[in-house]
Amino acid sequence: MPDAIARCSAHGYHEGTTCPECGSESEDVLNGARRRRLSKFVSGALRHFPDDAGVELDQAGWTPFDALVAAVERTYDWAHHDHVEGVVATDPKGRFEVDETDGGRRVRAAYGHSVDVDLAAGDGPVPDVLYHGTAPRNLEAIFEAGLKPMDRQQVHLSETVADARAVGERHAADPVVLEVDAAAMQADGHDVTKRGAGTYTTDRVPPAYLSRTNRD
Repeated sequence: MPDAIARCSAHGYHEGTTCPECGSESEDVLNGARRRRLSKFVSGALRHFPDDAGVELDQAGWTPFDALVAAVERTYDWAHHDHVEGVVATDPKGRFEVDETDGGRRVRAAYGHSVDVDLAAGDGPVPDVLYHGTAPRNLEAIFEAGLKPMDRQQVHLSETVADARAVGERHAADPVVLEVDAAAMQADGHDVTKRGAGTYTTDRVPPAYLSRTNRD
């Protein structure tokens, strides 16, 4: 269960009840159960079902922050602006991006879209090695055809073995972690982009850049 969200008057939203910056007791914003529920809705609205949620995304996946809040308030009678702010600000994987423009404040999902959006390539550093967690039943197909986006726009790769294993556990109790030679991919002209905290995306990973890792 996710941690509850609170707000420090000096340092903003954070997980838990005590501000990690100043150690003061903070104002409760959202309990763990509601945080999980709201986070799933916001992720879905910005990644997969904007029309059903009543949210309009532009070509790069952005929507006005107030429009997202309005969609949340239509869906949950207990939710309001501060709850959405807290969920977006404290997401542990950096799933959301917020931007200030001349037209106001806007928000989008940083990665993971199944709807058609155009996320510009990033210029952040990429580790030489990345990881991907999957179910053992998928290995034969992966080593034959590589990693493909499937129902998403791009392949998702993890910065650590632990994160990749956690992703794989969504699909199997005994996931396999694959090592991706990201340095070789980039040297050969494949774009790899950092999205969020510890997540990287690419159009596909050919088999030549994949191996099975034995790291813990």
